[in-house]
Amino acid sequence: MTPPSLTGLAKRLVAQEHLSLERAQQAQTHASREGLPFATYLVEHHLVGSAHVAHAAADEFGLPLIDIAAVELDPEVTKLISEKLIRHFNALPVFKRGNRLFVAIADPANIQAMDQFQFHSGLTTEAVLAETQALKRAMDSALDSKDATIAALTDTDLDDLEFSGADDALTPQSASETDIDDAPLVRFVNKVLLDAVNKGASDIHFEPYEGRFRVRFRMDGLLREVATPPTTLAPRVALRLKVMARLDISERRMPQDGRIKMKLSRTRAIDFRVSTCPTMFGEKIVLRILDTSNQRYSADTLGLEPEQMQMFIDAVRKPYGMVLVTGPTGSGKTMTLYTALNILNTDDRNISSCEDPAEIYLPGINQVSINPKVGLTFASALRAFLRQDPDVIMIGEIRDAETAEIAVKAAQTGHMVLSTLHTNDAPQTLPRLRNMGVETYNIVSAVNLVLAQRLVRRLCDHCKQPVELSPEVLLAYGVAAEDIGTFLPYGPVGCEHCNAGYKGRVGVFQVMPVSDAIARIILRDGTSVDIAEQASREGIRTLRQSGLRKVAQGATSLEEITRMTTE
Repeated sequence: MTPPSLTGLAKRLVAQEHLSLERAQQAQTHASREGLPFATYLVEHHLVGSAHVAHAAADEFGLPLIDIAAVELDPEVTKLISEKLIRHFNALPVFKRGNRLFVAIADPANIQAMDQFQFHSGLTTEAVLAETQALKRAMDSALDSKDATIAALTDTDLDDLEFSGADDALTPQSASETDIDDAPLVRFVNKVLLDAVNKGASDIHFEPYEGRFRVRFRMDGLLREVATPPTTLAPRVALRLKVMARLDISERRMPQDGRIKMKLSRTRAIDFRVSTCPTMFGEKIVLRILDTSNQRYSADTLGLEPEQMQMFIDAVRKPYGMVLVTGPTGSGKTMTLYTALNILNTDDRNISSCEDPAEIYLPGINQVSINPKVGLTFASALRAFLRQDPDVIMIGEIRDAETAEIAVKAAQTGHMVLSTLHTNDAPQTLPRLRNMGVETYNIVSAVNLVLAQRLVRRLCDHCKQPVELSPEVLLAYGVAAEDIGTFLPYGPVGCEHCNAGYKGRVGVFQVMPVSDAIARIILRDGTSVDIAEQASREGIRTLRQSGLRKVAQGATSLEEITRMTTE
């Protein structure tokens, strides 16, 4: 077969040694097959950095290249084009000079966007190039500013916040909401919820004790106390939250689950998943914050290393088989699963998911929330899916032998199955399936890849500083002897931009394809230690080794990796 001729941009990237000839030809073919612009394909698949693509495209097409992050966007200019068109064409009006409208694009061949923007604005359009990721961030920032944002809300708005519970929840209440609708309590609860979202918390804990009542936020993975209201408020706060979540306020002896939606604007809402649990001194209530408006379910956001990302994408794009994600609660497994679903979410696929409960709405996915009270379990939902001609099935968690058996057989019969297990690392996952009763020959024929993950705190870019450590200390942390001379760790300092030197979290991953050698170990009932040794021989990094890479990149600290992983 004659290799495809390279486009001008591909030739330039090859000439600049950013891309090999063979990889450029493959990328051009795959981009055409997937209907993606060549530049977009390169960036999304991490073949070439977005900065290199942007500079090469600017040289090739003779277009000016701008740093869009440094441009102060004018909301009046953004309003000249509808959000629908901006999203559809992946182009953003950045500024206006007389009757000329300058439009930022990442793909220099995006001529249709220029024509459409000129038609709808009535202005002469001129293209300027921007890096792909920077353009996406600028688009999100510009479009979000059209609606009210949480940060703009003040204490005077607390009474006006709109809340609603689950639409299908039944409320066998013995008291009406007006019985506890006193303004100070309402404002206190509303302020706690609003502060949690503003500070980037993932969970809110309302905890009653014998002589104390405290409120804590989980920020960047760690709990921090933010308020100690009077102890007498504990039952009233619990009652208020249960009313908001449409729970049974007369039931204080059994755990309950519900949902609260806080509406901020016509297009922006925050969901809170509510869980109550009776304790010795009252009901402890935990709210999980689900702010889906800021979530971007793309492989770029996960934090996988390039080779790990390629293995992950290759595995989920196979026509059948199983991809398992493992890790403790709160390690980001749901984000990883939804990223895989987003990759596969096309009009020609039937995708169904069952979760306990379905936390995030993803258009195009048939989502089912498990309800054991009425007999809707993972196993029964999975059986129903298999009668509805599925292509991809996502199971929130494999908890029992019945679900495991059905999932494995689905993966063997032409379906892609995505799910999670609770194990400490990737090598322990396959023996865990065997211990659940799945036959070894079914495991090796079904499982394509196992991904273990943790979330570690990310160092603040504003204040992190290099840390000088002796070779002995670095060796004790697990740094390879050959890397000692070049390994430069950073540590937290603390500033006004962060929480004790950290801001946000980043994923640490162990990605293990099930090779023929690993399959043979499973077939002879090998242990997780045997699998781990073989994975190491195949170049699969452990969680600790992947974490040390994040340290070397300045993303996190040695202390944080040590806290979250073991050697």
